[in-house]
Amino acid sequence: MDSLDMAQCVNGGIEPLASGALTTPIIVATGIIGIVFSIFLLRQVASVLLDVTSAPGATRTADSAEQNTKLVELYRAITVGASAFLNAEYKLCALFVAVVSVGITLLISWATKDPATGEWAWTSGLISALSFFVGAVTSMVSGFIGMRVAVFSNARCTVGACDPSKGWTRSFNTAFRAGGVMGFSLTGIAILALYILLAILRTAFPDSDEGYKQLMDVVAGFGLGGSSIAMFGRVGGGIYTKAADVGADLAGKVVENLPEDDPHNPGTIADNVGDNVGDVAGMGSDLFGSFGEASCAALLVGASSPMIVAAGWGALMFPLALSGVGILVCMATSFVATDLMPVRDEKGIESALKMQLLVSTLLMTPCVYALAVTLLPAATCGMCVGGFVVGGVCSSPLKAFFCVGFGLWGGCVIGFVTEYYTSFSYTPVQEVANACRTGAATNIIYGLALGYKSAIVPVFVVAFIVFGAHSLAGFYGISLAALGMLATLATCLSIDVYGPVCDNAGGIAEMCELHPSVREKTDALDAAGNTTAAIGKGFAIGSACLVGLALFGAFVTRLNDTGAKVTVDLLDPLTFAGLLVGSMLPYWFSAMTMKSVGKAANEMVIEIKRQFDANPNLLIPNHPDRPDYDRCIKISTDASLREMIAPGALVMFAPIVAGVVFGTKSVTGLLAGGIASGVQMAVSASNTGGAWDNAKKYIGKGGLNDLIARVEPDVVNELGDVKQKKSQIYKAAVTGDTVGDPLKDTSGPALNI
Repeated sequence: MDSLDMAQCVNGGIEPLASGALTTPIIVATGIIGIVFSIFLLRQVASVLLDVTSAPGATRTADSAEQNTKLVELYRAITVGASAFLNAEYKLCALFVAVVSVGITLLISWATKDPATGEWAWTSGLISALSFFVGAVTSMVSGFIGMRVAVFSNARCTVGACDPSKGWTRSFNTAFRAGGVMGFSLTGIAILALYILLAILRTAFPDSDEGYKQLMDVVAGFGLGGSSIAMFGRVGGGIYTKAADVGADLAGKVVENLPEDDPHNPGTIADNVGDNVGDVAGMGSDLFGSFGEASCAALLVGASSPMIVAAGWGALMFPLALSGVGILVCMATSFVATDLMPVRDEKGIESALKMQLLVSTLLMTPCVYALAVTLLPAATCGMCVGGFVVGGVCSSPLKAFFCVGFGLWGGCVIGFVTEYYTSFSYTPVQEVANACRTGAATNIIYGLALGYKSAIVPVFVVAFIVFGAHSLAGFYGISLAALGMLATLATCLSIDVYGPVCDNAGGIAEMCELHPSVREKTDALDAAGNTTAAIGKGFAIGSACLVGLALFGAFVTRLNDTGAKVTVDLLDPLTFAGLLVGSMLPYWFSAMTMKSVGKAANEMVIEIKRQFDANPNLLIPNHPDRPDYDRCIKISTDASLREMIAPGALVMFAPIVAGVVFGTKSVTGLLAGGIASGVQMAVSASNTGGAWDNAKKYIGKGGLNDLIARVEPDVVNELGDVKQKKSQIYKAAVTGDTVGDPLKDTSGPALNI
């Protein structure tokens, strides 16, 4: 039966399940295990010495001492630059958190005041603000840990690639374990922070149906705090990294024909700093926000079910237990890539990363089933037999398992589809690379078409998940599906952080003038990293869509609980008007962020050109003169902090203004339109940029050498070697990559927040 009248029964005679006593130990133990395992991985990364001759069998040459000196200098410069930006950004975020916490206290205290006496509910307001504060601080800690781990590991990945016999294995393991430090520490801290907050605040509310509803209402601020910081981290970090990347590419590679990450390019250190603050710290805060919101949505909707509440605290905490067991699954899976099936050559990189997705999903599936049948109630409530009623829908432990499974396997499918469209091992990216033969224009046309096409399967997958999960468990099912997509979060973060670490490692190898074989390894690792970054964004976008719908459902559920029967009627003019405006907001937001990158990149190009004019020695190969890196770092820092405010304000104030001025009908349309439009735009933007980047790398590694030799014989030297990076085909690819930078690293990823 699809829908039930909740008046038919209250809790189906359910008594608290004895198995619920296991929930607290599972959540606490897995959170602690995640943190301890991240420390174990960090120690393994730290065991790699910052010495290019430290690998067994490495040969010390006359240049080794100078290379080590440069290695340490670059390592410190990137660390200082990343720390300076994040400190400046977090000062602004701290001010934002303080102001919004006061606003939340006042608004919620007023909105939940006693209708009889008019007395403001200060307790609810203060506790909601506390939850928001804890979520925001945890998000900042997550981003900070990710940034510190990434800058700590980049030079060590370079050193690993110097190993003449096991360079592939050592460099891959170093980068992958660095990602693991971020993944396991973030998930462990997130689960513990949310559970401890729940356990403490639980004492402030009665142990009853209404008490648990009130508890989950105020704890919902935890997810809002995490997402607020994620917004600034994604937008600010994205503007920083792409201003430096685009500026360095245009002024250095395109105009002056400098190699990638040439030490004479004034923007190269800022570019490497940006990889850490945008692609690592921003992504960490982003996925933490998704986890927090999905968990809060599931807890809030679950608390609206008297049968789940009657089954006890363990049944309510099923969403957190799910995430906790995911840590153990991801921990076991990580050893497949580093120990059981280590990377030994270039071909093994992508297969090792894909295996992480597949193995973690396979192992997680039976764990989800065991948790569902153990923790969730199975009773009789009217015509609902062998299950529980949530949101007016008859569900059951088995149906809850399927809801989580939809998200779990749907995320895996989205990951593999993303890989197909962004990896140069497959036809789509190779077609984009071939389009460079006729110039940058056709490259851009093919890339845009690829991005639009790549959104088709993910959108169908998400649509199937939404329909299936809602049919089985209402909005509770959708929130469980979102948690299912994030169940292997530690693995997703491991393969996502791996990419920026390898990118930095390649830049350091180039600037230290290490042997070309080192750069060959780091470039191959980085190319796979571009794909894994796109996969990570696919997970973030897909889960964000489900999370947004789950939060929307939680909003409607709580309104209905208060007696205000709310439905979304698209024929209502206010709702439809809100839908149109909501569908437009992702375009407005993207326009603001892309223009911000363009403005900052323009400043960067002017500064780089000024330094080249002031010191022509910078354009002489192997000349000892070095540019003023700090000036470019300052340009990126100032621009990102200045430009991130307006897009963030747009996203945060749009629903508030719509609700205050036009009411809840307008807000429901606005949110629905934003979700529907944003997910497709985010997928296409991220995949277009990733494809352009890997098309450039495909040409750079010799994928079109035969074609280049045929149509541009002037770039073939007397030995028959094709200098592909001097060809017009490669320059067309660089232009496409430059256009795609703000799409894949600024606008696209930030849209899902």
